[in-house]
Amino acid sequence: MNLTKLIGIAATTMLVSSAALADDPGIKEFRIGILGGENASDRLRSNECIKERTAELLGVETKLFAPADYNGVIEGLLGGNLDMAWLGASGYAKVYITNPDAVEPVLTKINEDGSFGYYSIGFARLDKNISNLDDMKGRVFGFGDPNSTSGYLIPSIEIPEAGYDMEPGNYFKDVVFTGGHEQTIVAVSNGDIDAGVSWADGLGDWEDGFNSGAFRKAVDAGLVDMTLLTEIWRSKVIPEGPIVLRKDLPEQVKLQVTGMLASLPSMDPECAYGFMAGKIKAIAPISHKDYEIIVEARRRKSQ
Repeated sequence: MNLTKLIGIAATTMLVSSAALADDPGIKEFRIGILGGENASDRLRSNECIKERTAELLGVETKLFAPADYNGVIEGLLGGNLDMAWLGASGYAKVYITNPDAVEPVLTKINEDGSFGYYSIGFARLDKNISNLDDMKGRVFGFGDPNSTSGYLIPSIEIPEAGYDMEPGNYFKDVVFTGGHEQTIVAVSNGDIDAGVSWADGLGDWEDGFNSGAFRKAVDAGLVDMTLLTEIWRSKVIPEGPIVLRKDLPEQVKLQVTGMLASLPSMDPECAYGFMAGKIKAIAPISHKDYEIIVEARRRKSQ
């Protein structure tokens, strides 16, 4: 991926979007879905600036929806009840497999080093004396949500491939779902489960929760002290999830919203920080082909 080229495309899209502005956007409201991963009030607060900017841009009422789980956003997109969401790659794959004409991926997060991806990171409390998955035999492992890429799909493929049976009661004492990334981090930190997985860009310092991701959000919210935790497993790099738009939205609306979001890091860094879960370099164009490997993985998992 050539970041300079992507940012150039984003800038062009923004200009076209401005030229496409009409008095009537062709919609009466714009609805944004927010995936789970932290409590609803925090999710709504992190996205309030996006709501305000979208309402001003389109001139229509803009609403935020924060369902209890990932599936609420997925079903909202499939049912045409949501117009936009930032999905994980696995969530997008589920939408695409169910109805390839429901949404289109338009943008994604680019990390500070220009990379396009993140990791599922297994972690435990230091005082549990767990340094790797070999130490997890007979212990409880927590995962976020069945529709989460880093919180379930990728670990559920890579951990068994490494020789660890994920069927509850076989190698691990139990395998549980916590409900989301924040819930997993809090459950491990509180000692309610022995270890869990969450997501991060893998850049920056462990003590800060990396540069972006669920750990960073938890540190910023004062929910966790990363110095009391330790990394015990890391996945291969995962393609960053897409911001998707409902495919049958008016083209001018799609262009305007895409342009506004692409310009966010330079126009409103604070808003971009909250929206993208930490420090980023850019919000740049993406397409379906970048997720074909995840779509195939999700298909295999469902067989």
